[in-house]
Formats: sequence, C-alpha cells, structure tokens
Amino acid sequence: MRISLMPTCLVDVMTPDVARSTVMLLERLGHEVVFDRRQTCCGQMHTNTGYYKEAAPVVRSFVDTFESQLEEVDAIVMPSGSCAGCVREQHPLVARHEGDAELEERAAAVAAKTYELSELLVDVLKVTDVGAYFPHTVTYHPTCHSMRILKVGPRPLRLLRAVEGIEVVNLPQSDTCCGFGGTFSVKNDATSDAMVTDKAANVVASGAEYVVAGDASCLMNIGGKLHREHAGDSAPRAIHLAQILASTREEPFVPSGTILGRAS
Repeated sequence: MRISLMPTCLVDVMTPDVARSTVMLLERLGHEVVFDRRQTCCGQMHTNTGYYKEAAPVVRSFVDTFESQLEEVDAIVMPSGSCAGCVREQHPLVARHEGDAELEERAAAVAAKTYELSELLVDVLKVTDVGAYFPHTVTYHPTCHSMRILKVGPRPLRLLRAVEGIEVVNLPQSDTCCGFGGTFSVKNDATSDAMVTDKAANVVASGAEYVVAGDASCLMNIGGKLHREHAGDSAPRAIHLAQILASTREEPFVPSGTILGRAS
C-alpha cells in the first residue's frame, strides 16, 4: 500500500522519533510511505478552544493538501488519536459552523481515508504481529480522544501483546484523563496538575518500566510528571506505541536522555 504520513505538529517539533518509528514500521511491513511538505496543522488546538472561525482556514489548508492525494494513496496515517479525532470529528464541525457544505463534503472524503496508527495496522493492513521485539514491562494509557472519539478499543493492546518479549501489565484507573488536553493544561493548570499527579502515581503503582500510549502529547505530560516527581533509574519512562512496534532484535529501542525518544 501507499500511505501518506501526517506526523502532527507536536511530533514534528518535539518528538520526531515517533514519526521516524512510524515510517520504519510501515516500510518494514512492505508499504511505501510518502510525505507531503505542504501539510501544516490539523487545527485541533483552535477547535478544542472553541475558535471555529479561526480554525476554518487551517482546516481548508489541511483538506486542500490531503484531498489532492486521495487518488494516489491508499490511506493517511496519523500517530495521534487526538489529531486523527480532530480530522474525523472536528473538521466537519468547523465546516458546518462556517456554513460551508462543500468543505464539509471534502473534509468527510479526507477523513474517510485517515487513520490513527493502531486503526491502520489492525483494520486496514490486517496485522497485529508486526515482528517487534521489546523485552520490557509496559502499561498502556488509553488517551481520551482515541478512547472516546475514535473508539480504538483494544487495538493497541492487541498489537502490544503480540510483541516478542513484552509483558503488558494493568494500569490502575486507566480510563481517566492524564490532564493534558492541550490548552486545558494551560488555562486550568492546577486541575491539570492534580490529574497528571494521579496518573503518574498509577503508572508507578503498575510496576511497569514504560508507560505507552498513542499520543505524544499525553506521554509528554505523563513523562514530564514522572521525570519531576519520580526521578531515578527505576522511574517508568514514557514511550509511544510506534516506538515499541518499530523496535526489533536487529534494531532495538534504546532510550535517550530525553523524556520521550530514541537515542541517535
């Protein structure tokens, strides 16, 4: 298959290894990955905050870019449940708010080919065992958008449990929010901090070496709290699903000095 990568703004700027791992994984599975340099933000930050009018030009730009690829690619992949959820749910909402029926129809066509990583692997590529090797204990945090908007359900866990050498342990109160929520963590910082404090404590209580999720934003929030309050060699580390699935015996994941990433 020919797959277009939309890495998301945060991954591009803060955690580029997540994008690299996504490409490595898909190419190892025999697929061609393309990247359109015209792409920019999906507009989630604007829509989440209620700025629909300001989001409209961003949504139009996104639709213009990926609509032009629809006949050339089989799927669009985003290693982010929140951004994929924005494309799936919020783009049509913005178009309706603007009274732009044509944009709503075009956005729906793009959304129909857009998948979060675990959706793409399990539903489209029909694979759960991707040949990964990760001899560590992990616990899984289902991010809010992936769980409540995309409803990815057990797909990430099915992929994780097929990884050679891995042990997946339960995360207490796994379905609670980590407190990030984009601008929520800025506008409601005290509440956000209380939420991520509880989440980090539950990660530690799980006994896992790593906490894994499908959104780099949530992992940065959780990983940052773990780094600040549970520092030490035994503290759990944050890792993206793509990084685990890209890890093999021949090229294993090696944690870097950063909160989230692969050593160069």
